[in-house]
Amino acid sequence: MVSDVSQGDASLQARLAAVAGGDQAALKALYDETAAKLFGVVLRIVRHRETAEDVLQDVYLRIWQNAGAYVPTAGRPITWMCAIARNRAIDRVRARKETPLTDLVDGEDWMNNVPDPYDGESDILDRGALALCLGRFDDLHRQCLVLAYCDGFSREELAARFERPVNTIKTWLHRGLASLRSCLEANA
Repeated sequence: MVSDVSQGDASLQARLAAVAGGDQAALKALYDETAAKLFGVVLRIVRHRETAEDVLQDVYLRIWQNAGAYVPTAGRPITWMCAIARNRAIDRVRARKETPLTDLVDGEDWMNNVPDPYDGESDILDRGALALCLGRFDDLHRQCLVLAYCDGFSREELAARFERPVNTIKTWLHRGLASLRSCLEANA
């Protein structure tokens, strides 16, 4: 199973390298392979199909312009592309001064708000590890992490929502990410 992920990463890395060299066919192949995934990330944040389609076009324009900036040692190619998609979607929401309406329900429903950036069978295990690690947080901290990193809430929006100072939210997010990273590495 690990070799499938490595082959998928190698394929995306090769496509990104080709895109960095101006290969339009590689961009089309990259789009065909990743558009559904990136569209899901964008749609979860902007919550409007037509807006998500517009943002997705911008995402691939950014990928075209910045493919040469991708560094394989910094992380998986799909993670890099998801970050671009997430950032572009958040920029669009902020530009329109909209706040995504996400009401997390206590219990197991919070995992539905976490986009699955993977498709393969082996990646279900990764999603399971993510659910396990997020499940170790208390509801308040888990909601804060999910709203920030999956729904694009800013620190200021989270501070207002949770009635806490911005610096407290910043600390929660910083410590939460560190704890989540440690847990995921231990469960890898």
